[in-house]
Order: sequence, then structure tokens, then C-alpha cells
Amino acid sequence: MRQALSVTSECVPFVKTGGLADVAGALPHALAGHGWELRTILPGYRQVVAGLKRPKTVMTEADLFGGPARLLSVMAGGQSILVIDAPHLYDRAGGPYLDASGNDWPDNAERFAALCWMAARLAAEGIPGFTPEVLHVHDWQGGLAPVYLAEMGARDRVGSILTIHNIAFHGLAPAAMRERLRLPASGFSQEGFEFWGQINALKAGIVWADRVTTVSPTYAAELRTPEFGWGLDGVLRGRDTGFSGILNGVDEDSWNPSTDPAIDRFKAPAGKARAKARLRKEFGLPKADGPLAVVVSRLSEQKGLDLLLDALPALTDRGGQLVLLGSGDRKLEWEWQRAAQHPNVAVHIGYDEALSHRIIAGGDAILVPSRFEPCGLTQMYGLRYGTVPVVARTGGLADTVIDASPVALRSGVATGLQFHPVTAHALAGALIRLCELYGQPKVWAQMQKNGMKQNLGWGPAAADYATLYAEVSRR
Repeated sequence: MRQALSVTSECVPFVKTGGLADVAGALPHALAGHGWELRTILPGYRQVVAGLKRPKTVMTEADLFGGPARLLSVMAGGQSILVIDAPHLYDRAGGPYLDASGNDWPDNAERFAALCWMAARLAAEGIPGFTPEVLHVHDWQGGLAPVYLAEMGARDRVGSILTIHNIAFHGLAPAAMRERLRLPASGFSQEGFEFWGQINALKAGIVWADRVTTVSPTYAAELRTPEFGWGLDGVLRGRDTGFSGILNGVDEDSWNPSTDPAIDRFKAPAGKARAKARLRKEFGLPKADGPLAVVVSRLSEQKGLDLLLDALPALTDRGGQLVLLGSGDRKLEWEWQRAAQHPNVAVHIGYDEALSHRIIAGGDAILVPSRFEPCGLTQMYGLRYGTVPVVARTGGLADTVIDASPVALRSGVATGLQFHPVTAHALAGALIRLCELYGQPKVWAQMQKNGMKQNLGWGPAAADYATLYAEVSRR
């Protein structure tokens, strides 16, 4: 087996705040079938270290940005992981990026520079039984690793790939921190990691990595435009052929309606009726003639949940209902709790993995009205469960849902509904279309069946990543 190292700030089942964790957790198994042993290196957050059983110390660092650290190796969660045990950086209450009050940790620059430093050291030096030939880093949290790899003199031996999961987050730090972050003075330039007078970790990865990918072909095209590039569109256009989009897959074992232990299992759309009845009962919703729409999402303006508040009457006035599970922006949480005063709207603030399965299984349609969406997973979960997606025409949403246009309906290939532009008015129009299509049982059943037959697993993406690994490898 050839060997590669994945550098990530989160990974299921150890720590998760979003889709990055699902991707990082799925890649090792997916790539094993293509001859690659992919190990994952993670920060040693309190909850991660506490869950390790009999870890082995494989590397030490006397001063890792303010204190000593150990690199621990262990088999856990069905995969081989490496955990950075650095209590001064990671042993604290709160989340990976935010404290208990919802504010960024003030030392996030050092915390994720430490992840990059240890990853680069491991790639440059290797450990017994593991000498990676490819360094695969994710988002800004891994962006400095290719820089450190070059500074350690290992760039000619180890290839590197950066995957952008969300370009909205750059990992900015003051220019005065350059020396503290162990970055070369020559790199602080417009052609390097400098960005409007600051250090930009994501830009560093874009410039220094051998290849750059993102998580869907449409998002790759969008990122080269000023509208979606968040100031880095010019840098990405400069990558020329070194930048591509590889569409994420989903874990088809965890998201399988015929085997899912969290739900009343079913193999065909007709089997959803019991899941729908139980979902209504769980949330205290009455019977209704219209579709039961669901949302499982972080509550933020990026996800378009403010637009849905304005468009909601287009659904409820036509006999439709809504169940929402999510948390995030406090103002949106409050506004959605207020919206739940409507007898056909139910809201659960928070997150519960099993509940998310029950909601997606019981819904008729899943709404994903994101202003931008690199790939999106919930619309693919919906397809798996015969829950018709209603999505904004952007990023991976556009790549995974076939719009119910007249031609697609006549051809019998539609799997959902797309809308554009991403406005409350256009979303309301999509909800009206949703109610109309739901009122045509044969058409609706065909869309559900089409969705459930889609190939959404990691096979195609794993093959693309394996090819890319081989291309950047120096061996």
C-alpha cells in the first residue's frame, strides 16, 4: 500500500461541526480500495484525547507554539489516526474553533499552525511503518503545512494537495505573528501568503500546494469569480490547470434507508409513509394535505435560512408543513422559534444525529436554499431516502440535483427542484412548484424513485483522488 497523510481539524467519529468531518472520516476507507493507506492527523481536543485507548507516542516536540507536545498513534473509529497531544493548545472546554461563548479562540492561529507543523514534520521525517508520499490538507486549518514542508526541505520528496471545503474562512493572522508562526519572510508578499497586510493561511495552501481541489465542479468554477471567490479568485485563476473540483460522496452504509437503525426501514418510496406519520407525531404536527418539508442545517445566512423565513407562507398557505433541526446564529434561532408558533411549523434548536435521520426519512422534501454551497451533503441524504431536494442552483447543489424542468419531467429523470436567483421570491416560487408536483402522485413517486437510484457513494471521488495522489507523488 502506498501511504498518504490527511491533515484536518475535524473528522468523524471523533469531532464534527460540519461536512468536512464527514469527508475526512470517509476518505481513508474509500482510498484503501485504490491502494492507498491514508492516515489522519488531528488536534488533540479534550474530547478526542479522552476517548483514546492505549495510544502510542510516535513523535515529540519540545516547543510546539508555547509548550511541549506528543504525537499519538492509535487505531480508533475503524481507522488509523494520529493525535497531537498539546494541552496548552487543545485541552479546554468549548468547540474546535470557538469558546463556550461562541467567540473564536484568541490563539487559533497558533493552534492550527501547530497542526500543520506536526503534519509537515511527520511527512518530512516519517515514523516507523509510515512514511507518507502525499500530504493532503483540508481548508485553512491545514493551509500552512505545504509551506512548512518546503521550509523543512521535503517538498521534493512529498507531494501536497489542498482541498477547499469552504473558501469563506481564510485563517487570517496579523503580519506581526509571522516569526511566531515560523513562516519565512520571503513568503510575506502578494505572490505568497500575504493578504491585505495580513497572513492568510488558506492562500498559503493555494500557493504552496502542488494541486488544489474543491468539493464540486460547479463550486470550482464559481471560486474563480469575484462573486464567490472571497478575494482569492485571482489566485485560483492563476492556478490554471492545477485546480479542479471533485464531487464529495456520502457514506452509503450510514445513510441507507433499508438498514438505518434510527428509522423504520424501507426500500421504496411507499415505505416512507410510516416514517412520515411518526415524524408528525414526534413533533406534534397535525395531518395535512400538502408536503412535509424538512430542514437539517446550520442556521446561518450562508444557508439561506433567513430567506426561508420570508418564503415560508408559500408552503404553509398551500397545506404544507415544515420541520427544522439546526442551530447557529442566535438571531435566526430566535426567529425560527417564533415561526414555530404556526401550527404547521416545528423547530428543534440543537443537533441530534439520530433525529436528523428520522427527519430526513420522514420528510417529503428537504430544503437547501444556500446562498453558496461548496458541495452539500443533506440534499444527497434526501435523495437516498426519497426525500425530494429543493435547492438553490449553486455549487454542489447544482451538480447533484436534476431540476424538474418540463424536459426532465417528460424524460422521467428529474430528482428535485432548483431555483435561481437565491432570493426569497425565487424560493417562494420553488415552494409553490413543490406543492404542485406533490399534488401529482405519479410524477412525485417517479422523482422519489429517481433520487433513490442515484450513485452517491465515494467510489468516483476516491478514484479521482487516487489518480491525483499518484500525479503529485514524487515516487
